Amino acid sequence: MPFEQGPIRPPSEAESLLIRINRNCPWNRCLFCPAYKGKKFSRRTVEEIKEDILAFKEAEQKLKRLSFNYGYGGAVGAELLELIYQQDPELIQVGLWLYRGGKNVFLQDADGLAMAADKLVAILYFLKEQFPTVERITTYARAKTAAKRTVEQLTTIREAGLTRVHIGMETGNDALLAYMCKGVTAAEQIEGGKKIKEAGLSLSEYVLLGLGGRDAWQEHIMDTAAALNAVDPHFIRLRTLALRHKIPLLDHVEKGTFIPQEDEGTAREVKLLLENLTVHSYIVSDHFLNLLEEIEGQLPQDRLRLLDVVNRYLEMSPERRANYRLGRRLGYYRKLLDMEDRNRFSQVEEVRHNLQKQGEDQEQFLAKYLARYV
Repeated sequence: MPFEQGPIRPPSEAESLLIRINRNCPWNRCLFCPAYKGKKFSRRTVEEIKEDILAFKEAEQKLKRLSFNYGYGGAVGAELLELIYQQDPELIQVGLWLYRGGKNVFLQDADGLAMAADKLVAILYFLKEQFPTVERITTYARAKTAAKRTVEQLTTIREAGLTRVHIGMETGNDALLAYMCKGVTAAEQIEGGKKIKEAGLSLSEYVLLGLGGRDAWQEHIMDTAAALNAVDPHFIRLRTLALRHKIPLLDHVEKGTFIPQEDEGTAREVKLLLENLTVHSYIVSDHFLNLLEEIEGQLPQDRLRLLDVVNRYLEMSPERRANYRLGRRLGYYRKLLDMEDRNRFSQVEEVRHNLQKQGEDQEQFLAKYLARYV
């Protein structure tokens, strides 16, 4: 491709154009994260990034010319996407972006605020000049980086076009933050989050369920709730720890110094978190690895409805919980009510019975299956 691309973006940025402003992660020591292991952090120059933006602009113009040539009047629809996928696949990312509205941009990789403020401002202004219809520009950032920025710097960045910052809080427990080599304290998490909000930026904080394992899950959740309450972010996004191959935390699991949390445990973590949050945040469980995807709503008014979801799962019989866990992970279920579909329920039961016949433990099967995902 005539432009660089990083490895990941949040699920909520699925409709965003991906523009890489730095490579990999400037910290890259977290025990639980596989995304950038073995890769060095490097900063892209303003000129390199502008060249990518111009390449995206050229692709947009080419797509519109093709649309007129094929009689689509400049619009990018499903028919044109099929044609360019076959004839000019380098245009497909920009084509999909335009097809979805062409309104959102995500700046990669792990810490967009690591770029010098004046350079980031220059990139944002240039991006808006080339694509004036863009409405939302977002990025990942480390809380520690945000804490080091002044509110004035962050305000200038927001005025240049950045609208939302995604921060992986993961936990508000200092002992866990140190154990997981997160490189930040709870106080710095709170300071960074507050500065982002004070600058007028939308803030999305991530919580990593299971990060305390079976031994420290209550401390993990209670301290995380306290940190979130202090920040009161616009969004709280739930994630679930996955023991993916090659992450450093696996060494601790093999030594027995970290005991992974089970699904019932993560459900109890969600319950404890909901019971102790005093925020006005929109909470969402928007990831495939999460057990209860239907945890989504505005706090505090949706608290009881969301707790009801968790309680309905926990009150199931062990057999039904086993069915739901398997069906959820294999894509048969997205919510608890999906189990009422007899056809889907029977299909999952058949898979369960086949695993039993083969002598394969369901939990080990699911652990290996989930290890493939970030």
